[in-house]
Amino acid sequence: MVVEKIDVHGNRIPLLDLSELYRPEHKKESEFRRYTLDEETSIQKRVRETYRLMHANQTVDFVKQRMEHWCKFDKFEMDVMQALETLNVLVDESDPDVDLPNIVHAFQTAERIREKHPNLDWFQLTGLIHDLGKIMALHGEPQWAVVGDTFPVGCEFRDSIVYRHSTFSDNPDLKNPEYNTKLGIYSENCGLKNVFMSWGHDEYLYRVLLNHKDCKLPEEALFVIRFHSFYPLHTGNDYQYLCDEDDIAMFPWLKEFNKFDLYSKSEDIPDIKQLMPYYQSLINKYIPGKVKW
Repeated sequence: MVVEKIDVHGNRIPLLDLSELYRPEHKKESEFRRYTLDEETSIQKRVRETYRLMHANQTVDFVKQRMEHWCKFDKFEMDVMQALETLNVLVDESDPDVDLPNIVHAFQTAERIREKHPNLDWFQLTGLIHDLGKIMALHGEPQWAVVGDTFPVGCEFRDSIVYRHSTFSDNPDLKNPEYNTKLGIYSENCGLKNVFMSWGHDEYLYRVLLNHKDCKLPEEALFVIRFHSFYPLHTGNDYQYLCDEDDIAMFPWLKEFNKFDLYSKSEDIPDIKQLMPYYQSLINKYIPGKVKW
């Protein structure tokens, strides 16, 4: 499979076929998600620059603007497998663990879930599509507004956020007293459905699926899709004071999914062409037809 790489500035860089791409070595769990400030490697420089731009620009106003822009669902129509295939040109510039096209990660995640949960086909499909919102990066959105860990805006930025003390100094919301308390504009246990999250692929895909009248994925899948990048919550155990009982009931699914999303990243590249018919059958079952993006 021949791919291109898209860098943090949206530039397309031709690459060779997947067999010749950089492949991460097998890692222990403790070796994933290492964020350093020494910037010794090109990947670390790329990751930190992505987060610097994200943390400078993700504000309450920005999130509202992007929701207004993208949630009209008038950009294009494409079925789920077509959307997946476009991700063979996207490399996530916020990811310190891999430098492979996003479609590879999609099938890696889905196959790991299928191995451990062979009877949960909706969970397998969730693994396959969870990053589909990154398609925004192929249609004009900068990667810092698409990829990476998400966090609430409209309240204080917590220490559980990656690079918290080195990348937020230019964020205008730091100058707004209303946004700089623990709860900010929210109330205790208001529920994540009432919280503005930093704009990215999680929220976008969630809203795309809600808008697709033929989507039959269960609530558990939609919750995972919406919050799988909310690492300060599901890994940092922070922001639980914003969660309601419904959110807490969904935590086990979020934590279970995280095992496969994060730790499926490896040098083993699945045979995507051979797997496509199986996953197309799941798409036909749960998200049939053309989807409005």
